[in-house]
Amino acid sequence: MAKNENNIIKINKQKDGAMGFTLFVSFIGAAVYFVNQVDGFWNIMGAICKALVWPAILVYNILQSFTA
Repeated sequence: MAKNENNIIKINKQKDGAMGFTLFVSFIGAAVYFVNQVDGFWNIMGAICKALVWPAILVYNILQSFTA
């Protein structure tokens, strides 16, 4: 809460905390899944990158199946 000059209290509520937590947990799950399938440092780095972009790949494949 923050007071401004007119003694009016302004309350800021952020409603995106639950979605951020959900996305973070899904990233961690995807990273664990992809890292368990590879060995070697650069393969692990690739797996982490794949964990970052898997939702985009999923949406791309779904949209591609609609147009095929």
